[in-house]
Amino acid sequence: MDRCWILLGMMGAGKSSIGRALAELSGREFLDTDLLMQTRLGRPIPQIFQIYGESTFRDHETSILRSLEPHAAVLATGGGIVLREENWKELRRLGITIFLDASVETITDRLARSKKKRPLLQVEDWPERVESLLEQRRELYRRADITVAVDDVDLELGAQRVYDALLGATA
Repeated sequence: MDRCWILLGMMGAGKSSIGRALAELSGREFLDTDLLMQTRLGRPIPQIFQIYGESTFRDHETSILRSLEPHAAVLATGGGIVLREENWKELRRLGITIFLDASVETITDRLARSKKKRPLLQVEDWPERVESLLEQRRELYRRADITVAVDDVDLELGAQRVYDALLGATA
């Protein structure tokens, strides 16, 4: 049975971008929990956060995971999906988890260049917030089946590193 390849990591680590490239490289379907939620609720992520709050957002994230079945897909997840223990059960049911490990410097650099609004970073001292979130979540991310370093890599190289790590893990 084919299982999902599930990308975990901080916002700005490249889950969506590397995920799309990995899906293209491997011929798998690409899914993104944020896009699935936007489709389900008919609103962009920042609006969902603003209207419903983080707790309800996390409830919907868990519901999205539960609605999926294991298959040949690359699944990009939200950075906070690892916060709920019940999500780990669903992630393990769906497939192999891959932590895209990026330094706080890489993440803040990518986020500074990004046009995407991140609800948890709508504060004046957002680089400090990134560092704090990464510190809080790093041990959770390390529970992933595979860890791939993604500092100083472009999308293609990042996708190739993940692909190679997956092939090595399943050999």
